[in-house]
Amino acid sequence: MESLLDIDLVTVVQTIGIAGIAGVIFAETGLLVGFFLPGDSLLFTAGFLASQGLLNIVVLTLVCFVSAVLGDSVGYAIGRRLGPRIFTRENSRFFQREYIERTKIFYEKYGGKTIILARFIPIIRTFAPVLAGVGKMHYPKFLSYNLIGGFAWGACVPLAGYFLGSMIPSVDRYLFPIIGGIIVVSIVPPLYDYWRHRKIKKA
Repeated sequence: MESLLDIDLVTVVQTIGIAGIAGVIFAETGLLVGFFLPGDSLLFTAGFLASQGLLNIVVLTLVCFVSAVLGDSVGYAIGRRLGPRIFTRENSRFFQREYIERTKIFYEKYGGKTIILARFIPIIRTFAPVLAGVGKMHYPKFLSYNLIGGFAWGACVPLAGYFLGSMIPSVDRYLFPIIGGIIVVSIVPPLYDYWRHRKIKKA
């Protein structure tokens, strides 16, 4: 398969296996340094490989769901415990205050639903649970959104890859543009939000 951004995701998934996928999903949703990881495309590719018999789809979706929920819960705990220190951190190679501000705006716009919607938006999905913790969102309420979002993203995205791989003959020929499309769809919302934010600041 062709490589995407010099990363052959099929090879990556085959190499790291389900345990590695779980680690990536957990890191992207639960650790502040995981925002750059390719969660959407990785989940879809894993689902596709499951349709080819290379991974167990039941185990894959269950593990991804659990990892996504645990990741957000850890992010919430980080925000709850570290709170103000997160907002006063200096910019670094892996952390920009802009990410927090962008997520804060998104959170204010969509409220608790951010925990669900953010799953499908890179960067914001990393920081949304942290902000929920910083804001001391009632944990049972957070957990309910977390479970819904974890299922919609962690289970349904690989299932989409699985069913497309099962239904479309020679779908591997189209895997590169499909993954490219997923990445484009994923980055358009934050790019638009960034452009709109800059336009407002200049006005």
